[in-house]
Amino acid sequence: MKRTVGYTWGLRELMAARGIYTATELVPLLRDRGITLSASQVHRLVSGTPERLSLQLLAALCDILACTPAELIPTTAENTAALRAAGDGPGRPGPAGPERLRPRPARILPDA
Repeated sequence: MKRTVGYTWGLRELMAARGIYTATELVPLLRDRGITLSASQVHRLVSGTPERLSLQLLAALCDILACTPAELIPTTAENTAALRAAGDGPGRPGPAGPERLRPRPARILPDA
């Protein structure tokens, strides 16, 4: 059985809950913890969902927001069933409905 995993980036919500409403307010707080990022980098961090994140930055954000990594990045995992195509396997009929209807080639006969 396959599993699909995902995550959501909860930085903006946690910042708002702690009274931090702009990315520029976050820059000096990160700098105090040894993380030097430009205002535009922090803006991208706040407004988007990062694909990669250093553990040092994660630890600094958790310290600033007084949260755990699980609160900052809630994860999901669910089972996904393997999809079978119609007509797969023994005893299964082929496609039904419009997929089964195919146009016939036209035959042009000479006038007799």
